[in-house]
Amino acid sequence: MSLSYEKSGVRYDQLDAFKRACQKAARTTAGVLRDHGYAEPATTRGESAYLIEAADHFLAHVEEGLGTKNLVADAVYAATGKCFYREIAIDTVATMVNDLITCGALPISVAMHAAVGDSGWFSDETRTNALVEGFAEGCRAAGAVWGGGETPTLGGVVEPEAIVLAGSAIGKISPKHLRIVGDVSEGDAIVFLASSGVQTNGLSLCRRVATQLPKEYLTPIGHGDPRLFGEALLAPSVIYVAFVRECQRRALKLNYVSHVTGHGWRKLMRLEEPFVYEITTPRPAPALFQFLEEAGPIERREMYATFNQGVGFAAYVAPQNVDAVLAVAKATGYDAWLAGTVKKEGSRKAVVVPSLGLTFEGDTLQVR
Repeated sequence: MSLSYEKSGVRYDQLDAFKRACQKAARTTAGVLRDHGYAEPATTRGESAYLIEAADHFLAHVEEGLGTKNLVADAVYAATGKCFYREIAIDTVATMVNDLITCGALPISVAMHAAVGDSGWFSDETRTNALVEGFAEGCRAAGAVWGGGETPTLGGVVEPEAIVLAGSAIGKISPKHLRIVGDVSEGDAIVFLASSGVQTNGLSLCRRVATQLPKEYLTPIGHGDPRLFGEALLAPSVIYVAFVRECQRRALKLNYVSHVTGHGWRKLMRLEEPFVYEITTPRPAPALFQFLEEAGPIERREMYATFNQGVGFAAYVAPQNVDAVLAVAKATGYDAWLAGTVKKEGSRKAVVVPSLGLTFEGDTLQVR
């Protein structure tokens, strides 16, 4: 029997219904912004970052969490003595700042939320120091200050040996024309930027796979990759801020961008306007994803509906700007390639990958 994200306890239909209910109620509070000299711009609800508008700039705000990836780090630490909390901290920063830049906002300040079940969690200096150093490293990579945080002890809510990592970030768009608004047209090119692996999504399913393996996280993933399963899962996420910043510096217009996280490749159609996103040149899935698909087993469709499959960020650009955008990616240290095209087919919204025989219609992504 094949595994799925739902069987690991994550049900997007329930999560997304709650998110839509929150958006509906949250809209009723927007009027209070006038008292602060701000306003809520159109189409910000349902995007990865929330914007508030002033006369000459936008501020952006994001709240995000790591998820359960730290449980993988805990298991590998216990089994091998190797601590991956530096990587875990970078992941936590990445979840926030990569969402922030989807609207064109550059990060200014990041805050950490680290909730534990017992304050004794912080007594392991190796782990604690790695977490602290990694969070600062992630902030520096994002060009943001680490502004503060909160460390509650939540006995009875959080397990005594566990930590829940999350946080928030603030960014700014100035001048205002740098806002990425979703100005997508038929014929636009889709540029993919590579991920480092699973990054921060689908870890509940990865942990389920580990329980089925005789050596669990110490299992070699093979497929030409020398790493063990746990090591591969714990590769730190890529922070894509430098790509967006340099596109802005070079006056290269990004019509839309998507942080490919939860919902896998379905996130490519996050924009509200209906388009068909045809991926004509997908790369073979990296070794880690091939291993997961076989070890689960996990159906191919489920893999692309859950994991990023080697793609962490997507940029939608005018065809004449493709070469320049690829040059920016290379100059800022990212592995990028031209992956597909935006098409218009009436009111249809879908992601189509012909070479893999995969189609995700619009009703499979309900985040608004």
